[in-house]
Amino acid sequence: MLQELLNLVSQHAQDAIVNNSAIPNEHNDAAIEEITNAIHSGLQGQAGGNLSDLVGMIQNGNLAQSPMVQGIINNAAGGLADKFGVDRNQAASIASSLIPQVMSSFASQTADAGNSTFDLNNVISSLTGGKSNTTGGIGGLIGNFFK
Repeated sequence: MLQELLNLVSQHAQDAIVNNSAIPNEHNDAAIEEITNAIHSGLQGQAGGNLSDLVGMIQNGNLAQSPMVQGIINNAAGGLADKFGVDRNQAASIASSLIPQVMSSFASQTADAGNSTFDLNNVISSLTGGKSNTTGGIGGLIGNFFK
């Protein structure tokens, strides 16, 4: 799933990273990877403690407005500032503009039953290492949202 997430971030990164003079061109790919890793880590953290909340956010399409996303934005901004010397305010602006777009796209693609790239079962399995913290496993949890 990490590669699919990287592709999704890359699709949305043109204005926020590639065309942004705050991030030198030689660091574009690394900055995209930094954003991707921040998103993946944030999703894993949410899946580890609040799997049902994460699935609910994906199903309802409101992942981009969740408090979890604010944490991802803060972590990504810190990474951009620390690793690439981007001014903290600029880093926050970059993360604040890019991450909600990516998360919204991620939520809609994951909620789309016809999208095999971000199949919800595979996404949850990838985030949890194939384990679920709820009775009935991942399939049972996901099934509860369709009842």
